[in-house]
Amino acid sequence: MERKVIELDQGWDYMQKGITKLKRILEGSVEQFNSEEYMMLYTTIYNMCTQKPPHDYSQQLYDKYKDSFEEYISSTVLPAIREKHDEFMLRELVKRWGNHKLMVRWLSRFFHYLDRYFIARRSLPALNEVGLTCFRSLFFRQNFDTFCILIQIDKEREGEQIDKALLKNVLDIFVEIGMGQMDCYEQDFEAPMLEDTGVYYSHKASSWILDDSCPAYMLKSEECLKKERDRVAHYLHSSSEAKLVEKVQHELLVNFSTQLLEKENSGCRALLRDDKVDDLSRMYRLYHKIPKGLDPVATIFKQHITAEGMLLVQQAEDAASNQVILSFEFLFFDSQVLIRKVIELHDKYLAYVSDCFQNHTLFHKAMKEAFEIFCNKTVGGSPSAELLATFCDNILKKGGSEKLSDEAIEDILEKVVKLLAYISDKDLFAEFYRKKLARRLLFERSANEEHEKSILTKLKQQCGGQFTSKMEGMVTDLTLAKDNQNEFENYLSNNPNAHPGIDLSVNVLTTGFWPSYKSSDLNLPSEMVRGVQVFKEFYDTKSKHRKLTWIYSLGSCQLIGNFEAKKIEMVVSTYQAAILLLFNTSDRLSYSEIMTQSNLGHEDLVRLLHSLSCAKYKILIKEPISKTVSPNDIFEFNPKFTDRMRRIKIPLPVVDERKKVVEDVDKDRRYAIDAAIVRIMKSRKVLGHQQLVSECVEQLSRMFKPDIKAIKKRMEDLIARDYLERDKENANLFRYLA
Repeated sequence: MERKVIELDQGWDYMQKGITKLKRILEGSVEQFNSEEYMMLYTTIYNMCTQKPPHDYSQQLYDKYKDSFEEYISSTVLPAIREKHDEFMLRELVKRWGNHKLMVRWLSRFFHYLDRYFIARRSLPALNEVGLTCFRSLFFRQNFDTFCILIQIDKEREGEQIDKALLKNVLDIFVEIGMGQMDCYEQDFEAPMLEDTGVYYSHKASSWILDDSCPAYMLKSEECLKKERDRVAHYLHSSSEAKLVEKVQHELLVNFSTQLLEKENSGCRALLRDDKVDDLSRMYRLYHKIPKGLDPVATIFKQHITAEGMLLVQQAEDAASNQVILSFEFLFFDSQVLIRKVIELHDKYLAYVSDCFQNHTLFHKAMKEAFEIFCNKTVGGSPSAELLATFCDNILKKGGSEKLSDEAIEDILEKVVKLLAYISDKDLFAEFYRKKLARRLLFERSANEEHEKSILTKLKQQCGGQFTSKMEGMVTDLTLAKDNQNEFENYLSNNPNAHPGIDLSVNVLTTGFWPSYKSSDLNLPSEMVRGVQVFKEFYDTKSKHRKLTWIYSLGSCQLIGNFEAKKIEMVVSTYQAAILLLFNTSDRLSYSEIMTQSNLGHEDLVRLLHSLSCAKYKILIKEPISKTVSPNDIFEFNPKFTDRMRRIKIPLPVVDERKKVVEDVDKDRRYAIDAAIVRIMKSRKVLGHQQLVSECVEQLSRMFKPDIKAIKKRMEDLIARDYLERDKENANLFRYLA
């Protein structure tokens, strides 16, 4: 039996009745669909879609499905929403959207057969999508103005209470209606919302920047950003957070950054000057997420540190230049004060970088560049490398000006090594430090051997093993020298006839480790000559292949002075002892006689005779009496000399070794430049002038800042010595000669 054909009009009339009932239910009717009605509506659609052509009405029903929504929205939904305003309009929208989703769910069930077959075969939009698209195209794209939502948001920004749950429900419609896409939310709501936000905060910023201090402005900005993030959490979509925050940052912080940071009496410089760490931390928090936002802050930070550092240097320079005669003692004291203040400055701003600026690399870089500027200045004629080495010497030697605990010394040595990182002439520091280390070790002035080893370990970590190899060798030498001395004493015990008649202690050192010292042909007193011979005989029993070079300038002696009042033990240098012992055989000697008998040069002799006749302890009497020594003076032993102490140390005037150290370093630098050039050329074979200079600077800059002229001079010298040659066709091209 054939199924009766349902005509389109007949079938749609029946469907229309079901749709009308659904509309009444949506408008508040208590009616309901029973299962029989539901099945009849579904079956009607099924039958009309499965009839043979030309009675297959699938396309027509698909079109009428869409028309049903458009008619309902136009006739009922839009008028209901339009007649309300502000918050009430939004409530009506939420209600109507809920009804619309319900209508879509029911109708898509009635027309479900279309979804299963017709739509699938034709690749048409699904019924659910058609229903939602109708609402979007008729309401959002033509009739809805987001202004009422923006008003609510601006009200909340001004402190008024609003219905956040309502706004969330409204904005969820924008998301839902996109059906997995955010274009509706972004185009219909987010874009105007961001524009409105920009206008709102631009107006606020223009007012605040004139009326508020920098800290107050930042507090307001931080609060605004927090509230905008809360806004996202309460009712905006999470995807809006980054865009919203960026917009607020742009209006409040980017557009007014220069005015804000440069504000007189409250800007970044003032915050640094007044140690406003909380405000600086807030400044970092506000600007660190803005691209290049921290650049101007870091620039001001660098300028501020540089200014403070240069002020310290200038104060030290002024103090030095105010002295009529700049004494070594004054310079020493002033350098201690300067280095101490620079360490305090470093501690302070390192804490800023760590605590306020969260160890951001930009601020580490700014601090490094600032310290490099003033840490390489000369004070009172002394390079910073010398000042730092002198500071270390004062900390490490016995009787230094500061009495510190072991922990405090370790801490300050750690900080000194950090400062060294900023000094470009590290090789100059190494040489000054080595000179002072030598004096501490040889004259037993080192306060603590562990501290000496500790700073060498720190320097090794900072500058590499080559930097400290000689210094470590010096410390090792002294340990070996003690063992050697013990062996010498055993040798004397076993050979009584070999005893020189005086107590003799000798430090045998490795030439390559220690600074270079002038070895003079001092005519030793007979008492000392015997000692030297005995030690040489002992040493030859150990090694006949090593040559001993005696450095008398580093020796010390203990002499007994037989004065009329009492005997006094005198601790003097070997040179001083040699001169004093001349007066055992002569009561009176002229300057020229002393020079002849001692074989000392004029410069050394003047210093020595001054220390014995013109300084605190006048062991010799000089004629004529004056405060200076001249070649025409006559000297004699002073038998009436006395002192309340039974043991005195007669110091020599301090010699400024700066010139010699600088000369030694310059010589070492020439060798270093030669080695670098040869290394590079051996590897590259052929290289252009500019690139060779550039690579040479790069290799050497860890130890010192090489002068370009010096590099060019060394290149010419290497050409003359046949290590390099210029290309015959291109004079700027060099070749390595194997």
